[in-house]
Formats: sequence, C-alpha cells, structure tokens
Amino acid sequence: MTISDPPAADLPATSEAIRFDHVSVEFRTRHGEPVLALDSFDLSVAQGEFVSLVGPSGCGKSTALRLVAQLTETTKGQVRVAGAESLRGFSRVALVFQSPNLLPWKTVIDNVLYPVRFGSPAAGVDHRVRARELLALVGLERFENAYPSELSGGMQQRVAICRSLVLDPKILLMDEPFSALDALTREELQFELRRIHRHTGKTILFVTHSISESVLLADRIVVMAPRPGRLKDSFVVELAPDRTPATLHDPRFAQYSDRVREGIYGRAAA
Repeated sequence: MTISDPPAADLPATSEAIRFDHVSVEFRTRHGEPVLALDSFDLSVAQGEFVSLVGPSGCGKSTALRLVAQLTETTKGQVRVAGAESLRGFSRVALVFQSPNLLPWKTVIDNVLYPVRFGSPAAGVDHRVRARELLALVGLERFENAYPSELSGGMQQRVAICRSLVLDPKILLMDEPFSALDALTREELQFELRRIHRHTGKTILFVTHSISESVLLADRIVVMAPRPGRLKDSFVVELAPDRTPATLHDPRFAQYSDRVREGIYGRAAA
C-alpha cells in the first residue's frame, strides 16, 4: 500500500541533518562510579541519509539517539541538529524506541494521533486519514478502535511506528523498532521503511543489533566499538536503492555483512 505524504516544514538550510563533534558522555552508577558511554564520538549524517548504527550491547548506540533528541546531555562536545544546537522551535524529529509506550486508556488510532496535539501539524492535512493509512500499512486497519491491552507486543510496536510517522517528521530516530516483531512482519516492515525513506527523503538514524538488518536498510553503516563507544568503521552500502527480497541474494550483501562482523568481532567471518 502507498501512504499519502503531507507537506512538512523544511529543515534549516544546511546539507547536514545531524552532527556529533567530539562527543563524550559519562554517566554515574548508583554507587557513584563513572561509566564512559561515548568517547570522542564524531559522526555527520546528511539530509535524507539512512544511517544504521550497529555494535555490541552497551556501546552507546541508544545514547547517541537520545543525544539527538536532547533526552541526554553531552559531557564534552556538541550535537547539532540541522545546524542548530537546540531543538527549540523544531518539531520534525520523531523517535521510535524498543518499548511502544502507548497510552492504555486511548484507542489505537488515538494513540497514533496523539502527537498532533503537541506538534506542528501541516495545514490542510487530514491526520485521521493519514493515521488510517499508516495503520493499514502495518496491517492494523481492523484494530483502530482497539486498546493497547488487546494487542500483542508486536502489534503495539507497530502502532508506535505509525505514531512516529503521523506528523511526517524530517528526522526519524529508531532504536531497534522491529526487534519485537515476528520474522515475516519484521522483514515486510524493513522493505516498507526503505520504500518510505526513498519516497519521502527522511533522514533516518537507525539502531540495530542485527547485521543483516543494518545492511538491508542503510545507505551507510556505522560500526561502533565496545564501551566506551567510538566510531570503529563507516562505509557506504552500494546496493540498489530499491531494496527487495532479491537484495538478500546479492553477493555484495554478504560482503557488507562480513565487513560489519569484522568491525564487531575483529575478524572476518569464516
């Protein structure tokens, strides 16, 4: 199915959507011990680019997303979004986390529409129509009047994905959004997310532990070193822009997957 794409406010005039400049983040445990999550992390993400962050658990991938959303502060360095250090007045950044965080007293469609109350809706856009299109996109069109307690965990996460898209964000931050889905639905949504990216030109920063998912989805893959998180490798994925099931059988798909494994484990796959 093809969803309609409402007009969205343009980003400020810069070719760079996201930039990390020598960013370090240090946390304290409850016992007061310092934990360095990111160490001198540098990364530039161009407008319209799909970048996958992949690496071992605890390497700072989710911390990087939270920095872009200003849910976490840097200890050192700067994070700039569309050339600015603050998101004040800029409402086109959306997040999808591992947990759907739906409002249990609202129906599915009202959960999808919830950001409209607080964002900057485009004039002339019927967001209820768009919400229904998004629900149909993920196979939940018959559940718009259901409540979260009536849905499986995977269905709840699909609602969360719809919610993130309802205001047509320019930048989408995704933290393992498909990890709770069954394999077939996960693959279907991977291809659909790639199609949405190609059609809308959104900037997507995508965190995953799945090597194959990172290769299938991304324009560029950033491999992160174990804690403290640093950029270990970064390379462009030169596969056909329109990813299909045939992409999985492209010899380059295996080559890119091996490169990611080498970055994570320190050696190429046997």
